[in-house]
Amino acid sequence: IMSLRSLLFAPLVLVGCGPSRVPAAPTIGVRITEPAEGATVTLPFTIRLEATGVRVVPADGQRTPGEGHHHLFFDVDPTQGESVIPKTNEIVHLGSGAAEFKVETLAPGPHRIIAVMANGAHIPLTGVATDTVNVSVAP
Repeated sequence: IMSLRSLLFAPLVLVGCGPSRVPAAPTIGVRITEPAEGATVTLPFTIRLEATGVRVVPADGQRTPGEGHHHLFFDVDPTQGESVIPKTNEIVHLGSGAAEFKVETLAPGPHRIIAVMANGAHIPLTGVATDTVNVSVAP
């Protein structure tokens, strides 16, 4: 008959005997922390961003490794490769190094917002994850 102590610690022994696990490296990227995926928002609302593994700095025209600033793409696909992110009505450049943006005008209905990090020359950073949220603007 096994003792209560043997039963309680048996699973720990079995887990401890398995192959060792190495924690995954943190992802380098940007995350939209607000609004949440699928949220219904009313104007005005604020988009809040968080960067991991990259330093957020104002745009300075330079391509400094590990540094960049945020861009928000509204209902359009992000710029690919080494192309400079253009200035359009659908793309917001947060060149000041800000980590939030107040949306004051956006048509009622569904919208896709994509956050992208780019260097000081407004070229998307390679190997840096983007983030997307879909929201609905209330009428």
